[in-house]
Amino acid sequence: MIELIQFPWSPFCLVQRRIIEFSGAPHQITNIPPSDRSRIWRLTRHRYYQVPVLKDGRNTIFETNENSQVIAKYLEAKLELGLFPPEWDGIQKLIWRYIENEVEGLTFKLNDAYFREFVPGPEQLLYLRFKERKFGRGCLDQWFQQQKQLFSELTERLIPFEQMVGHRDFLLDGKPRFVDFDLWGMLANLLHSGHYKLPAVHPRLKQWYGRMSKLSDCSREKLHT
Repeated sequence: MIELIQFPWSPFCLVQRRIIEFSGAPHQITNIPPSDRSRIWRLTRHRYYQVPVLKDGRNTIFETNENSQVIAKYLEAKLELGLFPPEWDGIQKLIWRYIENEVEGLTFKLNDAYFREFVPGPEQLLYLRFKERKFGRGCLDQWFQQQKQLFSELTERLIPFEQMVGHRDFLLDGKPRFVDFDLWGMLANLLHSGHYKLPAVHPRLKQWYGRMSKLSDCSREKLHT
């Protein structure tokens, strides 16, 4: 059985979780504390400590760099999901880099502004320390104060996706590809705290998000027939 080791609010974990759910494959979700990566460290033989990590029998799968898609490509090869068709080679890579930098760079800040509401109490000090060491002292308070500006920037960066789904059900064509799941994960991260809604000026993107959220094994069969 596939096991996904994750933090439930991580955008990159949300991507892989949605892919696995869409596949209909038997799976297990294992949440770990942000401050305790020991299980990941052991599984990867001291090569990796980030999330997500996928365990499938004797195989342990993790990313090799910030732009790799090792986990998604493993799931594609195992489950034949149609995520990486050759006709979209190159184009998907350009799009997912935009999603994982320009979009995720704002969604995680907006979500983390409310970290005290979803990070367990005993974990909050270490979570705060980790964020401040990476982004500077007081970063979480700054993001809380800058919510309006950050959300406005995100709204602008989502314009290309609103345009893309204005002419088709999914970002590239009539079937969900990897970039659909990738963008879904970033937006699911935005919505995790419950304090935000998708921008009202992007109604077609909101409809797309609803479609992506409901995708199941049954809909997969219909899409790929």
